[in-house]
Parts: sequence; structure tokens; C-alpha cells
Amino acid sequence: MRTETSDSAHSHATRPHGQSLHGTPEDVQRVQDYIDETPIWRDGTVVPAAPMTAMQWRIWSLAAAGKFFEGLVVFMTGVALPLMGAEFGMTPLQHGLVSAATLFGILVGALALGGLADQFGRKPMFVFEMALFILFLGLLAAAPNFSWMLIFLFGIGLALGCDYPTAHLVISESIPSSSRGRLVLGAFSFQALGALSGTAVGYLVLVFDPTLSAWRLMYAVAIVPALIVLAGRFFITESSHWLLAKGRVPEAEHNLKRLLTRQPRYPKHIRLKGLHEPGLARPESHLLVLFRRKNLRATLFASLPWFLQDLGTYGIGIFTPTILAAALGADTSIRMPGVAGLIAGDMRAAQGAAFIDILLIVGMVAAVMLADKVGRVLLQVFGFLGCAAGLLLASFHDAFTGPAQIALIYAGFMLFNFMCNMGPNAQTYLLAGEVFPTHIRGIGAGFAAAFGKVGAVLTAFLFPILLSTLGTSNLLYMLVATSLLGALITWLLRIETKGRRLDDVGL
Repeated sequence: MRTETSDSAHSHATRPHGQSLHGTPEDVQRVQDYIDETPIWRDGTVVPAAPMTAMQWRIWSLAAAGKFFEGLVVFMTGVALPLMGAEFGMTPLQHGLVSAATLFGILVGALALGGLADQFGRKPMFVFEMALFILFLGLLAAAPNFSWMLIFLFGIGLALGCDYPTAHLVISESIPSSSRGRLVLGAFSFQALGALSGTAVGYLVLVFDPTLSAWRLMYAVAIVPALIVLAGRFFITESSHWLLAKGRVPEAEHNLKRLLTRQPRYPKHIRLKGLHEPGLARPESHLLVLFRRKNLRATLFASLPWFLQDLGTYGIGIFTPTILAAALGADTSIRMPGVAGLIAGDMRAAQGAAFIDILLIVGMVAAVMLADKVGRVLLQVFGFLGCAAGLLLASFHDAFTGPAQIALIYAGFMLFNFMCNMGPNAQTYLLAGEVFPTHIRGIGAGFAAAFGKVGAVLTAFLFPILLSTLGTSNLLYMLVATSLLGALITWLLRIETKGRRLDDVGL
């Protein structure tokens, strides 16, 4: 067997994936036709997918790096928080503000900045968000007092919020439809890797610098690799989907040719079909469009499950050490006073959280493997149900004592982490960037992410209060209910996007 390589052979030995062969590559086509085009063997056997080009892999890796930094910073804050509190003499209210500052910044950034990718382009916002992240990261490492520290944490959240829709769009609009799910989620999985790394970095910094100011070094460690990622983002292509939606056809053709550069060069010529008739007004691209009848179902489907998922994800993720302490009793094995005791306890908490967080990565691997096979909707529904089962299992700890009690808590939280990352945590992110048409894809995904982070911010503020007033088991029962509601809403509003071409969304 061999592939055809001559120019004449190419005109008959390739086709848009999932479509019948029509004409030659010089025919006017849509952006995704070129990206999805796959070779055919001499005997007519269709190759399932064309190899990714160097530019496609560059875009993917730079987007994955952004998700890694998000997980790194958010979860590293859990390790840094006790040291921040001791250095600045923070009150319980101030602890809550610090826990919520980055999450609130993500909420605002996703809504206010994410939608700008529909106005100014995917690439400019992709570069801007990383520059903004580095700026506030450096300022945070040198924060002189509590107020400035809070502002800088919020600023980091702004940058991360912008990344939620933008990173998705730069990947999904540049890769084949057949592999979109696993590649988008493959990049998103670096958030879980970053979360585990953030906990590990916090622990290692404490080993080498066991002082109250060690939290500053934790954040400073990320600056140099972030600068490398920023430099790389200047050298990617702009989304041809977006350029075509703006009527900039020659630029779209040029960028698509750069995106698909391979050896031997194919296609040699690219001619794109415009999305709109000449002279007609361009479709509107603002927040209110999301709530018009044509887009309302997609808006609700992308937003409501994300909100319900974030209630549980951030509640369990951020406050796992607190829940364990409340459920199992305070650890009495460490009696060291002062700063030494604080740092020793912080290191033990980091170790325990890292053990449970491993299941985040395992769950994300499962999501990557299954999203393009099983489908987004089924994974999200069963993921929500699995989250409910894990939380319910953990709530049974009250009926036991000793090792059985500890085993139930850990088993329940680990099941929750696995099912959450296989299901709603991964699928809500994936679906939000797929269910909207190109001209509102950025603002739609940004709104969904922002609405989800409302749940995260509420959790950061209310979780400690509810934990002390309701008790661990009752709080877990509430999260069981929200998980079941998430499964129900997902099924009722379902929009399956597995294998669906982005060009066809909204048509």
C-alpha cells in the first residue's frame, strides 16, 4: 500500500473527512473542509485522519501550557494561604476574600475579556492574556500588603478567565473535527497536572525555604516558563474561521495555508467560501445575542451544568483539608509551636491533598479517551451521577469510626474527583466552546465560564460557614443534590457535538 503523491493523484486521493469526494482541491471550500481533509489509498480505503501539522501542534501545546498555569496557581494558593495569613495577620473574612479573589477574577475575565476574542481575534487575546498573567504574577510575588495582594490575585484571575474561552477557540478552530474532543480535553487536562504540580511546588519551596515569605517564591517560580509561553504565542496563526466570519477572506486563506503547511505541501492552493452574502449585514456579536431564541438553549446548556459542577468541584477541591479535619478530627501528631508548627502542618496538608488530587489526572485521561467515542452528553450525565455517588459515600463516614471512617472519606472524595474530571469538569468546558456559532463562540464560551465561576465564588465564601453550621454530612448531602440536578439539566437540554463540524454550528 502507498499513498498517491502526484498533483493529479491528490485531486482524487483526498477528500473532506466524512463527506463524499467532490471535484479538486482548487474548488472553493469552507475552512473546516480543508482542515478535515484526509488521504485515500489507491484501492479506495479512507485514512481516518490526516497527521497534525507542526503549526497545529504548536497551537495545542501553547494552549495546554495556559491551562497548566491555571491549575498551578489556583491550587498553589491553597498551600500559600496559611503563610499569607500569618505574614499579614489576616482575619477569617480576609482568608475568604483571598480564596475567592482569583475565582472572582476568572469570572470577570471570562465575561469581560473572553468575548473580546470575537471582536479583536483569537490570537491577539491569546497573547494579551498571557502577558497580563505574567504582569500580575510578578506583582503578587512582591505584594507589600494585604490589599495589594488581593488586587494582584484578582488580576491573575482576569488573565485566567480570558484564557477559558480563548484557549478552547484557538485549538478547536484549527484542528480536525474527528479529534477535536480529545485534543481540546488533552490541553484542558494540563489544568489537573498543574493542580498537582502547584501542590508539589508549594511543598518543595517549603522544604528549601521554611519561612513565612516562602509563598512569594512559590508564585515567582512560574514567571520564567510563562515568559517562554508568551514568546511562542506571537508566532501562531490567526483563526481562519474567525477571519472568514469577519469577511477577511484573503487573510483567512493565507493563515489557513500557514496552518496546514506540511511536506510535501498540500493543499497547494486554498480558496475559501465566504460565510455571508456580499452586501448583507454581519451577524451581531454581543452578550444579548446569547439570550435570543435561536441561541438560548445553547446558552442554558453551556452555563447551568457548569455552575452546578463548580459548586462541588471548588468546594471539595479547595476545602478538602478543612473537610478532613472537621470529619476526622484535628491531627494531634504535630505539637510544634509558632511558625515551625504552621509550616509543618501546611506541608502535611499539601501531601494529603496531592494524594487525592491524583484522581483528577486519572479522570481527565478517561475524558480524553472517551469524549470522541462515547459523546459529551453521556459522559457529563454519568459524571454528575458518579459525583453524587462519591459524595454520598463520603457522607456515610458518620456511621463509622477508625480506619473505616477514614477509608470512606478518602474513597468518596477520590471517586468524586475521578467522575468529575471524566464528566462535568471536562465536558462543560468542551461543550461551551462547541455549541455556539463562530461569531459568538468567544462570548458564549466566556459567559458559560463566568456563570460557572459564580458557583465557585459562592463556594469559596459560603463553604466554611455552611460547614460549621450544617456539619460535614449535611453539606455533602447538598452537593449530592446539586450533582443530581446537573445530570437532569444536562439530559433535558442536551446538544451533542461529537464529530460535528464547527462550520455547521448555528446553521
